[in-house]
Amino acid sequence: MQRIDTLIIFLTLVFLIAPVFLLMYVNQYNKRKKRHIEEKQLMQLTFESELIKTQMEIREQTMQTIGADLHDNIGQLLSLTSLTLNSVKLEDAEKAQQKIDAALDLTMRSIKEMRLLGKLLQGEQLIGLGLSEAIRHEINWIEKSGQYAVNYDIEGEQPAQNNPDKDLILFRILQEVFNNIIKHSKAKEISIKLAYSELGVRLQVIDNGAGFDVTNLPDDQKGMGLLNIQKRAEIVGGRFFIQSQPGEGTCIDIFIPYP
Repeated sequence: MQRIDTLIIFLTLVFLIAPVFLLMYVNQYNKRKKRHIEEKQLMQLTFESELIKTQMEIREQTMQTIGADLHDNIGQLLSLTSLTLNSVKLEDAEKAQQKIDAALDLTMRSIKEMRLLGKLLQGEQLIGLGLSEAIRHEINWIEKSGQYAVNYDIEGEQPAQNNPDKDLILFRILQEVFNNIIKHSKAKEISIKLAYSELGVRLQVIDNGAGFDVTNLPDDQKGMGLLNIQKRAEIVGGRFFIQSQPGEGTCIDIFIPYP
C-alpha cells in the first residue's frame, strides 16, 4: 500500500513538473530561434552595407583611373596632336603630309583610349558578364603603365549561374591587391589565377616584389587594406590566406563558396 502511495505521489510530481520543463524548453527554443533570426538579419544587413560600400569604392576607383588617364594619356596625345598640327608648314607639301598623317594617327589613338574609358565606366556591366572578363579588363589598365608583366590564368568553367554580388566583392578585393602592389611592393611581375571548382572559386595573386613579414607588420603598412580584404572574404563565407617574406614577394589567396 505504501509503495502504491509513493508511486502515485511520484507520478503526480512528474505530471506536475513535466509541463514546467516542457514550457522552459519551448521558451529556450523560441529564444534561440529568435536569436538565430536576428543574427541572420544582422548578417544580411552587414552584407548589404558592405556591398553598397564596395560599389561606391569601385566607382571611386573608376573615376580616379579615368581622371589619371585623361590627364596622363589622352591629354598628352591631344597635346601632341595640337603641337603636330601647329608645326605644319604648307609650303613643304611632303613634310606637311607626314605631320598630318602623324596627327591623324594620334587622333585615332585618342579615340581608342576614349572608347576604353567608356568601357571602364560600364564596370558593373562588365562584372555582370562575369568575374573573369572584369579581371581581364582591369589587367589591361595595369599593363598600360608598362611597369608590370602580368600573367593571367583561368582554371575550370564558370558556373552557368554566376553571383554578381560575390563577383563584385572579389573584383574589389583584386583592386585593393593591385593598389597594394603599386604602392608598396616594387614588383615587376604579377601572376593571377582564377580557378572555379564544384566547391567555389579561388582567386590567387602573386607578385615578385619586396614582400614583408606577415607576423610583424610595421605601423606604416597596417593601412594596406589586408584586414579589409580578410573581412570582405569572410562576409561572403570565404577564407583569406597570405604568404610573404621580405625580399620574396607576396601571395594572396582567397577562396569563397560559389555561386
